[in-house]
Amino acid sequence: MNTLTSILAQASGGYNWAAAAPVWIRVAFLAAVCAVVVGFFFALPGIWKVFTKAGQPGWALLIPIYNVIILLRIAGLPWYWIFAPLAAIIPILGWFAYLAWVVWIHHRISTRFGQGVGFTIGLTLLGPIFWLILGFGDSKYVGQQQDQA
Repeated sequence: MNTLTSILAQASGGYNWAAAAPVWIRVAFLAAVCAVVVGFFFALPGIWKVFTKAGQPGWALLIPIYNVIILLRIAGLPWYWIFAPLAAIIPILGWFAYLAWVVWIHHRISTRFGQGVGFTIGLTLLGPIFWLILGFGDSKYVGQQQDQA
């Protein structure tokens, strides 16, 4: 490991990027990565059940990119909406666009399961818990709902 650090330091013009970051930043980053991984594995059975309730294969959750296409299908959107998150590469404005896209997808999914705006907020802010509620709760996939006059 020490050899790798010295090679990286030489390749970057002698500046040791790993030593430049304070310890608390490295610990916070590692904690955030661990929280995301644990949250994903906690939500995995709930999202699998949501997929099967919507008539899609549950195993599709495990395949990257394809799982987003299936999620878009459940939300009632065409497959090419998978390219919408690329707006996140635009500084600041793109991040807000990505957040709006995530909230919009969550809202479309929650309404297709007969839930409201409150469930959308929960799905966005406390995802692992609300995916489990949506998957193992008594909500049924109703698909496209007709507008009421």
